[in-house]
Amino acid sequence: MKKVWFKAKRYGWGWYPATWQGWLILLAFGVIITAMSFVFEKDATNFLWEYLTFVFVCSCILIFICYKTGEKAEWRWGDKK
Repeated sequence: MKKVWFKAKRYGWGWYPATWQGWLILLAFGVIITAMSFVFEKDATNFLWEYLTFVFVCSCILIFICYKTGEKAEWRWGDKK
């Protein structure tokens, strides 16, 4: 059985970090997004579109990591009884 880094949310669709590896991935995502906002700010000509594209790509990578290392994501509405 593989170790799950991200557990499926109880309500809705998605994941949340369950281990230190998951928290590290989420922290790295936040630091990279924040740091790059300062890098893109220096060249303000196309700042918005370049930054939004960068955030979109990073978000896709984060979702892929959650998908590969987490529980199966599906729409949930509380505990199954």
